[in-house]
Amino acid sequence: MPSRPGPLTAEHGRAGAASERPLHVPERHAYIFPAPIAGAMQCRLEPPVQVEELAIPDVKVLTASRFGDRRGFLSEVYSRRTLSSLGIDIEFVQDNHSRSAERGTVRGLHFQIPPHAQHKLVRVVRGSVFDVAVDLRRRSPTYGAHVSVVLSTEAWNQVLVPAGFAHGFMTLEPDSEVVYKVSDFYAPDHDRGLPWDDPDLGIAWPLPEREAVLSDKDRGHPAFAEFATPFG
Repeated sequence: MPSRPGPLTAEHGRAGAASERPLHVPERHAYIFPAPIAGAMQCRLEPPVQVEELAIPDVKVLTASRFGDRRGFLSEVYSRRTLSSLGIDIEFVQDNHSRSAERGTVRGLHFQIPPHAQHKLVRVVRGSVFDVAVDLRRRSPTYGAHVSVVLSTEAWNQVLVPAGFAHGFMTLEPDSEVVYKVSDFYAPDHDRGLPWDDPDLGIAWPLPEREAVLSDKDRGHPAFAEFATPFG
């Protein structure tokens, strides 16, 4: 049996009420609240987003809370104010949406170089993907290393990939859709990439090479060994 909630006060009732006297709930309704009040209480108890650092701490997994009832759910998947309060103060200027028809579709590894480098906030709105970020920052102790995470609608997670990282993903289901925010506009002259299967990067993709579906562009990126990073 759940513990009894504390008494509601007049501030939870009509707006502008000045009294702080308790509102008494009949004993037979002690654990039943109208949906708006119950939802408000749940929102107060749960943080709007959980943040987890990966092995490279600057890459973070964000999981937004979902508040559901018989109709479905509501989730605040992005709030600049909330992220700023967590030390993630990034202005995003563009949203991109990709759909990949086949399982095993690879998009990456992509990045833009300065002065148009991009932070990315990536989430899945249908299906699931194996998502990878490769550290390209010259002075970083994890230069050339990578981290990965599975993003899915079931997990309701998203990943923050900072500027100075190459990013890519492989779809794990047909018709997977990915939506991601970027902090600078697309700049074709500053668009770069690395091979998804470069042996020097050592990424353990979940599907074999024979099942990978790539664009001609993503098959032609120069090797990591030839890459002179512009990121400090």
